[in-house]
Amino acid sequence: MGKGSIGLYVIVAMATVGAVVACGPGKAGEKKISKLAAPVAVATADTPVAPPPPLPTLDTVAYQALTRHMVHDSPSAKWPVVAERPLSGALLPFHRIVAYYGNFYSTRMGILGELQPDTMLNKLMSEVANWQKADTLVKTIPALHYIVVSAQGQPGKGGMYRLRMPFTEIDKTLELAKKIDAIVFLDIQVGLSTLQKEVPELEQYLSLPNVHLAIDPEFSMKTGKVPGSVIGTFDAEDINYTTQYLHQLVTRLGLPPKILVIHRFTKGMVTNYKEIMLHPTVQIVMDMDGWGFPAKKVNSYKLAVGSEPVQYTGFKLFYKNDIKTPPWNTIMTPEQVLKLYPKPMYIQYQ
Repeated sequence: MGKGSIGLYVIVAMATVGAVVACGPGKAGEKKISKLAAPVAVATADTPVAPPPPLPTLDTVAYQALTRHMVHDSPSAKWPVVAERPLSGALLPFHRIVAYYGNFYSTRMGILGELQPDTMLNKLMSEVANWQKADTLVKTIPALHYIVVSAQGQPGKGGMYRLRMPFTEIDKTLELAKKIDAIVFLDIQVGLSTLQKEVPELEQYLSLPNVHLAIDPEFSMKTGKVPGSVIGTFDAEDINYTTQYLHQLVTRLGLPPKILVIHRFTKGMVTNYKEIMLHPTVQIVMDMDGWGFPAKKVNSYKLAVGSEPVQYTGFKLFYKNDIKTPPWNTIMTPEQVLKLYPKPMYIQYQ
């Protein structure tokens, strides 16, 4: 049902490029700084920074109305999740995010790297329009969801079975996002590494108000097995570390709330979900990202996401894998997905 070993394609694609550029930390431990993100990245708790512009006041009336809209105006014992209202500037539930997923080094990891940039952006905006038409009450916005740390089938340097992308590729994502006023998600597949090691490497980007984070339990190999050989897992402890990290970043820099997307298509991919802590500074999306025919996808959504509520939900659509089983030759439409309970607020295309 799952993505399989999709995240393992980068190493092949990068080999064909001819050279692997130093990624994340520079050579000999020297940390590289992006030209795009550097002005924010150098600010620390001990460094004076200019005050950020004031965030728009949270519209509490709209927040309540759109929260009810998310559950088809029929609240249940589980949905919507009771939580402290988000801080001003929160994107959810005021927006539905439609994202294109992938990596620029590979045409096999998702639509983001499969098409030429301008063609890809035009296609994304067409999908945004489709979703806006399907649900006129929620503003639909585009996003680029870039795999910045990719699980690998070989141990690589350090034996972590993961490959960090060069900062130039993240900069490329940001520049493309500007063209369509999109937000950006940086996606981490830790392999045998940990979130504690990988998330801080992205701080200069996560310090930007339009950059958010995603983590993929499928490739978190706590048993030490090779990524892709079995489905991995994150525990509430891993997720709480990440949300606390983002919470501190938002608080220190006066940023609008961050969104954390967590991929999931089985219950075992996330353990102890009831212990996941919520913050008004971080909005959590559990994204059902399994592929298959519609009934199978809907069932996975109900079992892995709907039955274990955390905060918001997402739903992934595969242009190729979702139509592998005859007689299905088209992917689910926005109208079909919006019948789910609750309505997903994050939509991802691969």
